[in-house]
Amino acid sequence: MTCMGERRHLRLGNCFLGLWLMLGCAPVSAAFVGSFATAQSHFASFGTNRVHYLTVGKGRHTVVFVHCWAGRAEFWREQVPALADKARLILIDLPGHGQSDKPHADYTMDFLARGVLAVLRDAKVKQATLIGHSMGVPVICWVYRDAPEKVAALVAVDGLLRRPPREPEQSEQFIGQLRAPDYRQRTTQFIRSMFPVAGTDALRERILAGLLETPQYVMLSAMEGMFGANQPAWDLQFVRVPVLVLNAKNPRWTPEYESYVRSLSEQVDYRTLDGVGHWLMLEQPDAFNAALVEMLQEYQLVGK
Repeated sequence: MTCMGERRHLRLGNCFLGLWLMLGCAPVSAAFVGSFATAQSHFASFGTNRVHYLTVGKGRHTVVFVHCWAGRAEFWREQVPALADKARLILIDLPGHGQSDKPHADYTMDFLARGVLAVLRDAKVKQATLIGHSMGVPVICWVYRDAPEKVAALVAVDGLLRRPPREPEQSEQFIGQLRAPDYRQRTTQFIRSMFPVAGTDALRERILAGLLETPQYVMLSAMEGMFGANQPAWDLQFVRVPVLVLNAKNPRWTPEYESYVRSLSEQVDYRTLDGVGHWLMLEQPDAFNAALVEMLQEYQLVGK
């Protein structure tokens, strides 16, 4: 594999994508290779740093994907073939993650949201549907709070649209594990517990390997940014755009939480998928994509 003679930002992105495929980090289909592997790599200025993002697809609509805690843009790879002919897709490496710069900073949800807004400016996006997974959900909530005019819809994938109540001692006990010298082992145990479905071991280990490439200081700061006792909530009140939810079937998604979600907007679609864990978009991509496309088309957020 060679990337000689290309501009630096495209060379790095394409080399990384090629390596990702060669290592077998995803099921490779013709549609997958024809879409995700040809995504263009870009860097947006974010203060003195840069935020990496990928663009692929076409259409008058724009859909932006925001990954989970310690994740990366490639975690949305299976969604590209289903949507690339229906919208322009933007897959972001949040600040501190993937190929984005990794300054020693406070990785609050607001800081990460400003990184997303930097990408929207760089990509000249007037308005987009924002799809967040896990930690990506509070991030897109902050984007909506900071710049609601930029948001066509909010899509929450197995992530909280409000900050859960938690005592400071509970938060510190959870976050403190990431300060320990054995944080990699603790993270491994934590992530493996989020794959309850048999037959997902290989996918689990690939995702775990990707998560553990994120520096410890970023992982710790981002977790503090979500659940630290001194951090503000990301709860929204009334949302003037569609709110779409796709969750894995799990007891934590209670009827009370669904009622809260339905109170946020006059346009809500709330669904759960059975037989999947936290990374439902990679565990059952066909079922996930079918539901996602149907939801987006219901509100005319992507083309047919």
